[in-house]
Amino acid sequence: MGNSYYFRKIHSLLGVIPVGFFLIEHLLTNYEATKGPGAFVDQINWLNGLPLVLLMEIVGIWLPLLYHAVYGLYVAYQARNNVSSYGYFRNQMFMLQRVTGVITFLFVAWHFFETRLQVAFGNVAHEELGRTMHDIATNPVMFTIYVVGIVSATFHFCNGLWSFLVSWGITIGPRAQRISSIIWMALFVVMSVMFIMSLTAFTDTQFQLPVEAHTGK
Repeated sequence: MGNSYYFRKIHSLLGVIPVGFFLIEHLLTNYEATKGPGAFVDQINWLNGLPLVLLMEIVGIWLPLLYHAVYGLYVAYQARNNVSSYGYFRNQMFMLQRVTGVITFLFVAWHFFETRLQVAFGNVAHEELGRTMHDIATNPVMFTIYVVGIVSATFHFCNGLWSFLVSWGITIGPRAQRISSIIWMALFVVMSVMFIMSLTAFTDTQFQLPVEAHTGK
């Protein structure tokens, strides 16, 4: 029981700090696509220019994400959902948190394979990720899958923030928890809209052009 308590606390903490930070960074980076291919390429180049970027990715993103995902799947498997019996709002949110967690895990794994892993294999240059995303976004099936994945990931993060504040004793009373719920659901809507706007921006035919056409190199 003691180990389970600490494992859950680590899972909760990692879901907010490194994983949550990565999601927000990913949102802001992709949102640059709404300003055109040049802005997106500049943002990609800036990120790749950071010192020890690969080490930061492994230690600060992928290992925490792996722990959060694997332990999260274990929690989802162990969880008992009583929605059919009670149907309370929070019970519904509890179920959605588990469902979106599984969807997010599958989506992130697939997205990682299509983008970051292809860069690691040398099949795609970092600067050409805009063209990769263009191919994805212009495929109606993939566009739909990405929208479902995006909405699931943002909901899982924002609703997880509500749970984080409760489990860490920050929002204790019903009023504080109700206000917290409104705030995080509002953030969920804003982040989802921004992500979908970014995905839609990648459908622009300008992203088909070589990177040199945007950078002037």
